Amino acid sequence: MSDWVKWLLLGLLSIAFGIFVLGAPVVASVAVTVVTGVLLLISGALQVVGGFTVEGAGNKILSLIMGAVMLFLGWSFLDHPLQGTLTLATVVLILFMAGGIARIILSFQMKGTQFFWPTLISGVLSILLAGYIWSYANAEPAVLLKLLGILLGVEMLFNGIGLVFMAFFVKSAPKETKEA
Repeated sequence: MSDWVKWLLLGLLSIAFGIFVLGAPVVASVAVTVVTGVLLLISGALQVVGGFTVEGAGNKILSLIMGAVMLFLGWSFLDHPLQGTLTLATVVLILFMAGGIARIILSFQMKGTQFFWPTLISGVLSILLAGYIWSYANAEPAVLLKLLGILLGVEMLFNGIGLVFMAFFVKSAPKETKEA
């Protein structure tokens, strides 16, 4: 099977899963939370084990505390996945807002360049998106349960479309000649 066909199949698979995820965003959101919980448990356990091998009392204490926090969060996400989903969705909203503010501040450092307006608009749009989702979530709290799934589904669709275009690019690209 040629490379471009593999990329095409991967892209189509990503699009199919994206559509599936968008059809059941709450289930996908909870799945993201469960996977996050498992990864936090693994990371926390490794951090605690690593904490015993770190030099210096301050580093050891910090490493053990961070490991314990990750273990607690992982266990909490697995024990209460719906509450964990709400927590993760709130963190995503905060990151949208913080990223928007950071890009607005950065844009003023780019004043007078070609990058000012795109960076400023990007920051403003992130803040508006976070505000829109937050106001909608206040009216209907269940929207936060769907947020992670919707974002995952949209990302999978965009990823799939990008892979399909890449497959056709690879197909049409000239073949490299091998020199011995």
